[in-house]
Amino acid sequence: MWQAFRNGSTYDLRTRNPVLDDPFSARPWGPERTVRARVVALLLLSGPPALAGRVAALKLDGVQISGTLDLSGGTVEPYVELNNCRFENEVLLPECRFATVRMVACAIPRLEAARLHTEGDLHLPRCRVPGGIRLTDAHIGTDLLISQLVVGPDRKGRSIAADGLFVTQDLQAEQIESHGEISLRAAKVGVSLSLNGSRLLNPGGRRALNAPQLTVERTFYLTASAVFGTGTPPYGMSQTPARGTRIQPLVCEGEMRLDDGRFGDAVDFESARFVLRDDQELSLRRIQTPELRFLGERPERGKVVLSGARVVNLVDMSTSWPDPGGLAMGGFAYENLIPVGHFPLTRRLEWVLAATPEYAPEPYERLAAVLRASGEDADAREVLLAKQRRRRETLPLAAKLWGYLQDWTVAYGYRPGRAALWMAVLWAAGALAFSRYDPAPIQPDQHPQWNAALYALDLLVPVINLGQDGYWKLSGGWQWAAAALILLGWILATTVATGASRLLRRG
Repeated sequence: MWQAFRNGSTYDLRTRNPVLDDPFSARPWGPERTVRARVVALLLLSGPPALAGRVAALKLDGVQISGTLDLSGGTVEPYVELNNCRFENEVLLPECRFATVRMVACAIPRLEAARLHTEGDLHLPRCRVPGGIRLTDAHIGTDLLISQLVVGPDRKGRSIAADGLFVTQDLQAEQIESHGEISLRAAKVGVSLSLNGSRLLNPGGRRALNAPQLTVERTFYLTASAVFGTGTPPYGMSQTPARGTRIQPLVCEGEMRLDDGRFGDAVDFESARFVLRDDQELSLRRIQTPELRFLGERPERGKVVLSGARVVNLVDMSTSWPDPGGLAMGGFAYENLIPVGHFPLTRRLEWVLAATPEYAPEPYERLAAVLRASGEDADAREVLLAKQRRRRETLPLAAKLWGYLQDWTVAYGYRPGRAALWMAVLWAAGALAFSRYDPAPIQPDQHPQWNAALYALDLLVPVINLGQDGYWKLSGGWQWAAAALILLGWILATTVATGASRLLRRG
């Protein structure tokens, strides 16, 4: 191993038997495949110089490392790559500085690496870490690649504790299996963060992913991933799925919290599946992103919270949103709706209903404003009409009855054509009725010729004088008929004028 370190070659102790070389099996490895952690630390911190024309590097394959590898606070200059290795105890790397570290398909009881600093990558693909990983305030110079990692909880129930983590480029965590809480509070990712095809499992705890104030400069992917046979391509790099490739969606059993997050391009939930308890949430409070792609499966329980979030494009499907009572979006601001598949207005109104188990005007007004801005004026009026109908249910009995009358006759003014039709019907009825009546004039020598149609229209249309009203003496029930026409005319004319002004304002 000493000589391999000096010439930068791999120290390989594999038997070439896949069963015997499996670092995750229960079969013990003998002393012929074991090196002491103290020797590894000596090589990394105070190793011999490289041979002429070579670069010193620790490359191990199929090696068991006994004892505790403790490099706390050290500076490791050689390149480090460990494949298919077993660690007897936890690996301690707090406040350690590396160039690049690659541990692939290794069995590690626990990784303690708070405030770790690497100039290059940190790779942990296909590793198994049953005691959890700590990367609090770590700084990764390029990429953090942990695809297909299987990680268990620490004593506090956290599988990955990475609050304040900074990754200069990508954080790729595709198809990982996390048992416990992943904590990424105030973490920053310089390019994209991918959890495609991962299983975030914390059914007995509170949160599966706790990432408030997370910043991702490009896109946060929580979508499905293609599974390539027994494993993904090296380090989880994406390829075009072959025919027949299995697609594995992201599954989150437990609460996901992304409050106050900032995402430069998008947050993508395509095909994601959330398994929540009634008291758990997919919390997106106050996030900011140009695009939110909410295209996953409908959560059967729990709640989706978008309160205070601000997005430009909302890309969604009618089958992705929860049932009434399962959605909260007070103060949710969006500028464009981009539905995927058929999303009729009735389903969109159900979406707003799901967010307002108790009446609140804001979601209706926001939806109407977005529809109007996109040229869908008729749909915008239907949304505002639905708002009035929801509001009516909160009013006292007298106001509720008046609301029903307004709805039935003129649809609260949002369908002015209906009011115009009622006026036409009342005019025809009044004209027919007054055609059978011959009233006496108030002043015999000063009156126009009696015209039943003009008289009914003069009563029905307020403000305008057509030269019939005020010249005739009505008696009995005809007085009541005239009063009814005047009252109904004022109501309907006001409604038509209100509807016309809404059309002219266009928001």
